[in-house]
Amino acid sequence: MAMQAHEIETLIRESFPEAKITITDLAGDGNHYAAEVIDESFRGQSRVAQQRAVYAALKGKMDGANGELHALALTTRAPS
Repeated sequence: MAMQAHEIETLIRESFPEAKITITDLAGDGNHYAAEVIDESFRGQSRVAQQRAVYAALKGKMDGANGELHALALTTRAPS
């Protein structure tokens, strides 16, 4: 079953309560999303470390062929 944008945001917000989070349904099909996560905790971290932290927040929802979240284009950064 596909995830809704608000469900993705809720999972990310649990780990990054102060983040600015924008979720976009890229294809309008509930399967292909883009997420932008801007959080102070990312300052000084590599982009790989930032993205790993966000994927960890998704609690396995993208794992394997049976994951609820099919595709997520992820952009992360610290606030400017």
